[in-house]
Amino acid sequence: MVNVSTAALSRLSKFRSMGMHYSSEVNFPLIAGADGVGTLEDGTRVYFAQPTAPYGSLAEQTLVKETMIVPLPDGLDDITAAAIANPATSSWAALVYRAHFKPGQTVLINGATGASGSLAVQIAKYLGAMKIIVTGRNESKLRLLGADEVVAFDMSVKDGSNEFENALMPAVAGGVDVVLDYLWGDSAVAIMSAIAKTGTKQTTRFVSIGTSSGQETINVPSSILRASSIELLGSGGRSVSLADMMSSAKSVFEMAAEGKINIAVAEFALQDIEAAWHAPLTPRPVVRV
Repeated sequence: MVNVSTAALSRLSKFRSMGMHYSSEVNFPLIAGADGVGTLEDGTRVYFAQPTAPYGSLAEQTLVKETMIVPLPDGLDDITAAAIANPATSSWAALVYRAHFKPGQTVLINGATGASGSLAVQIAKYLGAMKIIVTGRNESKLRLLGADEVVAFDMSVKDGSNEFENALMPAVAGGVDVVLDYLWGDSAVAIMSAIAKTGTKQTTRFVSIGTSSGQETINVPSSILRASSIELLGSGGRSVSLADMMSSAKSVFEMAAEGKINIAVAEFALQDIEAAWHAPLTPRPVVRV
């Protein structure tokens, strides 16, 4: 049993609670909340994930398997731990366990203005990326991330990827080792096409992490794959083992305790859950129980 102190409202947490995520428990009723921070009976502060159904993290207490608990370092507060856990873990797991990232490689992050994407920039730097390219809809926000290359686009223009693709060409000309994609949709196709057109034989691991563009399905011409060394991969709860996910969480908590990673947070009391539920995901809404 965990005595809950804080729980963040991530896209995963909200969609799982509504039965709209591929990993959702479809048996209702249930208590919302996919992860959180709290204390064990002996007072140990911990992060926990995937409470035992039908229990969730938006409650004073919840039940969690021991394998889904990670002790928190002393230098990390509960609010920050809850906020960074899901978005930072997804980025770390995608880079380390799916893309097998190595120091000195080039990383392109598609959808870098969101919480996960902006944390991915910080994590890639921490892990030793030689070059970081960021893409997304808001150029002014992209330029605040400290990346080496910025390529903005307008996601509201459906199928208008040619202009974005052309703008990408100079940035990807030297090759890209890893693409972390949080958007999917037209921008993902444009990135693959631009990489293929560089003619490099360098292997690019294209890792799909989310579909924030709202486009679940894309059309990838076979010529893109035949003319490149692009490897399409996914990263999530069923492609990364639970042990590796919890190891990723431990790593990002240690990184945060060292002051190497940060995230903007909007704090809510539990009685204000309706406002928290409808708040934007950036800054990350965190509910104090």
